[in-house]
Amino acid sequence: METNGIEKKLTGLEGDPDLQFLLQGGDLLKVRSRSWKKTRFLQLQEDCKTMYRKSDKLFKSHQTFPIDDISSVRIGRQSEGLKKNTEEQLESRCFSIVFKSRRKNLDLVASSHEEAKQWVRGLEKLLSNVNNLSRQETREHWIFNCLKKADKDKDEKLNLSEVKRFLRLINIEMDDSYAEVLFQNCDKSKSGYLSGQEIKELYDLLSQRVEIDVIYQEYAKTTGFMSAHNLVEFLMKEQRERASLADAHSIIDKYEPDEQVKQKKLLSKDGFLMYMQCPEIMILNQEHKELYQDMQQPLSHYFISSSHNTYLLEDQLKGPSSTEAYIRALMKSCRCVELDCWDGSDDEPVIYHGYTLTSKILFKDAIQAIKEYAFKTSNYPVILSLENHCSVEQQAVMARHLSSMLGSALVTAPLGDGMPTNFPSPEELKGKFLIKGKRLNKLEANFTSEAAGDDTDVTEEEESSDETDEEQKKKSKLKLAKELSDMVIYCKSVHFNGFEDAQKNLSFYEMSSFKEGKAMKLAKESANAYIHHNVEKLSRVYPAGSRTDSSNYNPVPLWNAGCQIVALNFQTSCSEMDINQGRFLVNGKSGYILKPAFMRDPSSEFDPNTPTPGDWRQPKTLHVMVISAQQLPKVNQKKSSIVDPLVKVEIYGVPDDMAVKETTAIENNGFNPSWNESFQFGVSVPELALVRFVIEDYDSASSNEFVAQYTLPFTSLKMGYRNMPLLNRNGDLLPSAGLFVHIMVLNA
Repeated sequence: METNGIEKKLTGLEGDPDLQFLLQGGDLLKVRSRSWKKTRFLQLQEDCKTMYRKSDKLFKSHQTFPIDDISSVRIGRQSEGLKKNTEEQLESRCFSIVFKSRRKNLDLVASSHEEAKQWVRGLEKLLSNVNNLSRQETREHWIFNCLKKADKDKDEKLNLSEVKRFLRLINIEMDDSYAEVLFQNCDKSKSGYLSGQEIKELYDLLSQRVEIDVIYQEYAKTTGFMSAHNLVEFLMKEQRERASLADAHSIIDKYEPDEQVKQKKLLSKDGFLMYMQCPEIMILNQEHKELYQDMQQPLSHYFISSSHNTYLLEDQLKGPSSTEAYIRALMKSCRCVELDCWDGSDDEPVIYHGYTLTSKILFKDAIQAIKEYAFKTSNYPVILSLENHCSVEQQAVMARHLSSMLGSALVTAPLGDGMPTNFPSPEELKGKFLIKGKRLNKLEANFTSEAAGDDTDVTEEEESSDETDEEQKKKSKLKLAKELSDMVIYCKSVHFNGFEDAQKNLSFYEMSSFKEGKAMKLAKESANAYIHHNVEKLSRVYPAGSRTDSSNYNPVPLWNAGCQIVALNFQTSCSEMDINQGRFLVNGKSGYILKPAFMRDPSSEFDPNTPTPGDWRQPKTLHVMVISAQQLPKVNQKKSSIVDPLVKVEIYGVPDDMAVKETTAIENNGFNPSWNESFQFGVSVPELALVRFVIEDYDSASSNEFVAQYTLPFTSLKMGYRNMPLLNRNGDLLPSAGLFVHIMVLNA
């Protein structure tokens, strides 16, 4: 098992000085608080996939963490911890390692500016390489690491018990007698252990993809190889793609590993296997990954990825508030974030969940974090939804911070000349921030000679409370600072008094927020009126105050009613959040998805709850064959635990289209389970439908456990044999896992 060579080759950084630096490792100061700062030795392991952290505690085991777990590395005092607990003159020596999971940042100080830069450079190179590994390399890497873990005595040979250990590590529970037969077959030298070529043979036997062999055999009609003509036939017949001989030749050039076969313009079984794991075979239409929709329509014509209580990392009663929570949401291309603002000490407003024990952060720190991360994933506008409980004095401070920190990126007057009659488009608002909040007067007042009224109060609306409309009306008046009021241009918060009233009395920029219960009722009972309302006005929906655990509601019925800003708790991992990420997976992850044409038409007769004929009805039949999965993660880290996977296929959309079907469970095999089960679904309004594939670990005694999932819009499905990546509970990619399916969509 030649370790070093393959590892560096796989990282593509052989001989790189920054990689050498990481492999040597060095001492860093780990910062937890003003008083807790300790030296830690950090070093990249030989596998180039794991960082080792040495602790100076006597009995504490040394820790390692995979490079895969790192979400980003930030140079300077960018994290809350470093800002609070280190001095400004250390700026250039500080850096943070940010993790994908709920794990706390690692805040570190290097001994010099140069050294900090080298740590960050090295880690960033490593990250980008890990992210660019092909499926094939990732798979090899993963198997390779498991082999190394299984080789207990590090003699680069595997005896029978080490082989069994290796099988468990790759999530295969194999009958002892079967494992022995496999071992005997590979132990050609009859030495009682496997080494070198024999280990490779074991790997080959295990990584055989029988299902892909079957497809290959069907099309490899020329002397046991696939010719370019055979490949064209496969692409057109199975994959439903327009393909020419030139396309086939370029696939052979790119994926055929055997030079002699390539010269003959043929594709071997290995070449076909390589091709079947490439990005073009993904279930998601690759064109939809990029920005492909018209971004020149008014803002109200888009679904907008939106977060509720964005400042929370956990629950609403006692969880921590953190600027990190804003960064995480914005990096997931969330385009509407919420700020609950209260009076703080020293005249500095703070953000937290009022009347609870959640911790507080400074308003200005939140704005600084938002400014830095708003446009890293998407350039399209970010809406700052202000939940304002501050005194007039501290509101003026908020306005000053917004103005000085966001500068010209903050929209403080309508675009163009004169009073607008409609929203600008996301395209016109690129790189801009919009404030959503209360306003003292109508926007029209800016364009008339009358002085704006000197009225400084507006009715305060409490989001978190569960009171009736009558109680709302009796609310205390909230005094509003003119400086803050004037910053509200396109998103003025107003109370909702019914669709008729809104049509008669509200301007396009006056928007209402609806508690989920009220919104769900409207979406059920007056969906068509709601759709009309949402053609020219924005609606924001938020979770009920009773969801103290920060759980989420199903966003689908509200999207079906045309609501744009359906705010979810981004900090909570759940199926509702998976659906949200699936909805916004496409269109360049811009956080904006154009609503279907029948939801942008002021005279639309569409009602999601009653299937009447119209442009929206384009009935399709979806055929899904769930074929196999590869390298599913363990649900329990217990050595002996192996998953019993089953796959659920779920359709979300108008009520008529909602459906779930599931396969049987495969016992004790997470490495290469194979189902070959087919399902059929009727989808009547494809433009609103989403498809979610969920893998669960079957348990006869209790409820099944979540293993992985992938959700995408129905209209972005590719047909034929397709791979899909799999995401974990937090929505992060599982590096080597995958699901293999066959998809066919026919007009019903």
